Amino acid sequence: MCGIAGIVYADPQRPLERDLLERMGSVIAHRGPDAGTFHAQPGVGLASRRLRIIDVSGGDQPIYNEDRTKAVVLNGEIYNFAELRRELEARGHHFRSRSDTEAIVHAYEEYGVRCVERLRGMFAFALWDETERRLVLARDRAGKKPLYYTEDFERFCFASELKALLQDPARKRAIKLEALDDYFSFGCLQGPATILEGVVQLPPAHVLVWERGAVRVSEYWDVPRGGVTIRDERKALEGFAEVFSDAVRVRLVSDVALGAFLSGGVDSSAVVTAMATLGSGPVVTTSVGFANREFSELPYSRMVAEAVGSEHHELIVEPRAVDVLPRLVWHLDEPFADSSALPTYYLAAAARERVTVALSGDGGDEVFAGYQRRYGLNRWEVRARRWLPAWLRAGVVGPLGSVYPKADWLPRPLRAKCFLQNVGTTFERAYFNDLSLFRTHEKSKLLAPEFLRQTSGHDPFTAFRGHFERVGGLDPLSQLLYVDLKTWLANDILVKVDRMSMANSLEVRSPLLDHKVIEFAATVAPDLKYRGGTSKYLLKRYLEPQLPANLIHRRKQGFEIPLGQWLRADLRDLGEELLLSRVARERGYVRADHVRRMWEHHQRRLRNHGAQLWALMVLELWHRTFIDQDPSRGPITP
Repeated sequence: MCGIAGIVYADPQRPLERDLLERMGSVIAHRGPDAGTFHAQPGVGLASRRLRIIDVSGGDQPIYNEDRTKAVVLNGEIYNFAELRRELEARGHHFRSRSDTEAIVHAYEEYGVRCVERLRGMFAFALWDETERRLVLARDRAGKKPLYYTEDFERFCFASELKALLQDPARKRAIKLEALDDYFSFGCLQGPATILEGVVQLPPAHVLVWERGAVRVSEYWDVPRGGVTIRDERKALEGFAEVFSDAVRVRLVSDVALGAFLSGGVDSSAVVTAMATLGSGPVVTTSVGFANREFSELPYSRMVAEAVGSEHHELIVEPRAVDVLPRLVWHLDEPFADSSALPTYYLAAAARERVTVALSGDGGDEVFAGYQRRYGLNRWEVRARRWLPAWLRAGVVGPLGSVYPKADWLPRPLRAKCFLQNVGTTFERAYFNDLSLFRTHEKSKLLAPEFLRQTSGHDPFTAFRGHFERVGGLDPLSQLLYVDLKTWLANDILVKVDRMSMANSLEVRSPLLDHKVIEFAATVAPDLKYRGGTSKYLLKRYLEPQLPANLIHRRKQGFEIPLGQWLRADLRDLGEELLLSRVARERGYVRADHVRRMWEHHQRRLRNHGAQLWALMVLELWHRTFIDQDPSRGPITP
């Protein structure tokens, strides 16, 4: 696991800005504290910060081909590197290390840019081909590892984190208002856009080629859309057991201590159970919980640990977000409103005390239909939308639409999933509504008039439209799973896990997001993923012979914190300073009077605005960290 960065110039003789390259590497040293090395010559520079996992003594980067005309830096792990090595050695290539990274440079020699199609793993890599003066960037299929880039007529810069690009004093920090509008809708940014003008993310499953100043970006993989081929439950279980076991097995390769996150939920329990079966000793498992039992899953994780015989460790998280929040914002790089980043940070910190690599259950919800409310209620909406004629839907829902936005007294779950309003719109728009942090009518009250005017031509739904169009011929559940994988997973879940684990120099591997598991799941019938009222049906059936039924079939509990309570207690002073101070009021993005009203209603327990207030607090703290100061100074003190 590493952090990477680089600069390439259109002029091959231009001297390298070595100081800038070193600063780009230094600011992401947390991603790779074990080594910092460079490839530096006129016209090009590559930087690597390495967390040593495989070939600890011999795998420092950049790694070169035989005649040193090609150099590669990698963030991530290539799980099939041994297989690739055997294949490439048979074709005459000579390896100098045992590193997984070296497989990339020789695969490029043999197969060119299409070598990325042969890689199985989580990765963002940069490969420099001196002979062709070509830079190749690539990201893994699910988007586990990040990669940002920016370009002008003179040079192309890239890095694992946005803050590395901001080491360039010439880089303007102009906020992209459309991206900020997306943040108010989703609580995160929708790639490939970023919060800054002129900075872009390379999308998951894409490869970028820069060659003599010209850039082309292309997709090399997508979730198969060939249709369902597995409808028999027994066949599905056998197929899943085989592909999942293999995905876990390849992720157990490590030259350093390895363990797992364990929440007690279905996904992490499946991973830990498979590890216990495949491993040679007890699995080291780590869990976090809260003193407030309503938000703690520790009793369940303890039961799983006992069932599989793991070496289990627990941590109770106290509400010290006052101390930690500035650090989280600095590591997250962009405004990010998912408050589960906080327990994820603590979980990674606790695991890092004993291991350097941890396996997780990320991806189970998006691949095997784990969001019960989202997917279950959506099925009823689809049926109602088909049953009600268009003229009747408009007639019934139309009057409700004028009343509904004023129904602020309703609990948020009911407002976020208003059955009648959703059946009155399209399937795709209803999904967009369900995921919105601030829905359209809420944004009209929150956002400042000038901000609304400047973004009037932008529709946040655009981020979803293209994904829905790709899978328009599939069944509704498969459509939602596809869009979730491309949006919610890539832009929220994986961002959170990457940044919080890297903040603690911990590598996290996700077997359920192995591309072979994703491809297998795409062939399984929808009712084997979500059956009746049972989400993740296939995963639960897989676990039934191995764990107690009350663990497998309990109500889903997200990785949440008691945010509403904390904002009325330990976080109250910080919240008031970030939301109601003169500096915050003068930003010009939101109406200060509306924010104050939200805050007061929350404090008086008239409404629970916890998630929305947290999002606004994070935005203000991000602004102070990345716009008002140089982020290389580190987290700020509010």
